[in-house]
Parts: sequence; C-alpha cells; structure tokens
Amino acid sequence: MNKKFWLVSPPVLLLIAFCVIPLFIMVYFSFLSDGADPHLTLSNYLDFFQKGFYLKLTWKTISTSLIVTIICILIGYPMAYIMAKVINSGKTIILIAIIIPFWTSQLVRAYSWQNLLRDGGILEMILRKFHLIGSEPLGILFTQTAVIIALVHIFFPYMVITIYMSLEKMDHSIIEASKSLNAGPFTTFWRIILPLSKPGIISGSILVFVPSLGVFVEPRILGGTKGSVIGTVIEDQFFEIYGWNFGAAIAFILLMIVLISIAILSKFAKEEV
Repeated sequence: MNKKFWLVSPPVLLLIAFCVIPLFIMVYFSFLSDGADPHLTLSNYLDFFQKGFYLKLTWKTISTSLIVTIICILIGYPMAYIMAKVINSGKTIILIAIIIPFWTSQLVRAYSWQNLLRDGGILEMILRKFHLIGSEPLGILFTQTAVIIALVHIFFPYMVITIYMSLEKMDHSIIEASKSLNAGPFTTFWRIILPLSKPGIISGSILVFVPSLGVFVEPRILGGTKGSVIGTVIEDQFFEIYGWNFGAAIAFILLMIVLISIAILSKFAKEEV
C-alpha cells in the first residue's frame, strides 16, 4: 500500500498544483467584481447571459466546432478505412505524412493558410490557371470559411488516427463471416464495420470538437473581424481589456460547455449498438 501511495502521489500532486488549484483560482476570480474594492458577485455571469452578443458568439463557436468535426469525420473515415482494410503496404509512410503537421506550430500553419487563401495567393493563381474561376478575387480569407478550412487541416489527423486504430484492431473474421452469409459490401459496412468502429469515431470527435471550442489563433489570423469566437473574446479580456474577472467567467462557462460535450459524446460511446 505504501509503495502504491508513493508511486501515485507525485503525479497527483502535480495535477493538483498545476490543474486543480489554477482552476479554483479562475473560478474564484470569476465571482469577483471589478474595481478598487472587489467583492463576490454574480454580475460577470449575468452580463454574459443577458447580452445577446455573447450568446450568439457561443452558438457560433459551437456550430463551427460541429462543422469542423463533421468534415473531419467525412474526410478521416474513408482515409482510415483505406489504410486499415484496403492497402497492405505503405501504411507507415501514410501515417508519418498525417503526423508531420504536428511537428510545426499552429501559428505557422495559420500563417501558411493565410498566404494560400489570400486574394492573389497560391490557391487563386492555381484556380485561375486552370480556368476554374474568373478575374474576380477569391474572397475566402477573413471569412468563417477560412477558419473552418484551417481547423479541419489542424485537427483531422486526430480523427484519422483514432478511427484507424479502431478499424485496425477489428477482427477480420467477422467481416468474412458477413460475406459468407451473402451480405453485400454496403450491408457489411453498415451493419458490421461502422458499428464496430464507433468508439474510434466518438474518440476522434472528442479530440476534434473539444479543442475547436477553445481556439483563438486561427480565428484571429484567418477570420479577421468575422472570425470572432469565444476563444478570441477570452484572449481580449485577459490581454487587451484586462477584464480578468469577466474573462475568467467566460473561461469557466466554456469549460462547462466542454465538460457537457464530453459527457454527451461519451454517452453515445457507451450506448449499445
């Protein structure tokens, strides 16, 4: 018992020191009023829920994260399926190609997309060379579309890897049994492969949806004034306006949204197929 205690205590102490205590400090400040004589109050939370701007921005953040997650599933699942069930060699090379973006900073990737999507940029020149667009500018940069494109690029590797792991460990004999019962490819996929890969889809959705809720770098660089989300508001409160108490309240509300999202997705994962 003593050995187990001493083995577990260091990580537990680190978790408490660098996660639990800062979280409680943030919650405490979220209930403090501004001014020279701060006191406990609910005004920060009331301001958030009484102003339609913040509620609309919250819904915009959630809807953007949902769109990014759905696109990542639509792109990541076929890629993971091909890697796990179709090709027999070259999987390691493909996995390395998927993981390579993790080796660069999100800030660098955001600025790379800015150069690619701006008017007169690389994408516009390629499209114009193949006569896919006219003389009008592309008009993607500093829109919500640019933010979604960048977030999909950043987070879709999480989806691919989790789904691939789920498909890779699937017992191939079950698929062969389905085929031996004269089930077609679509029926086999819909009744066997897709339900068994559900844990990978749910795990990938959590790894994509939750970080997308808190992003602020990509919306700031690629979305401009149209890319404002909850993350950019929190950043402004802490580093521009110095409204730390209100910023802490918004951060705690975002944390609650994250926890609720994880609970909902985890419930789907536990449901019987």
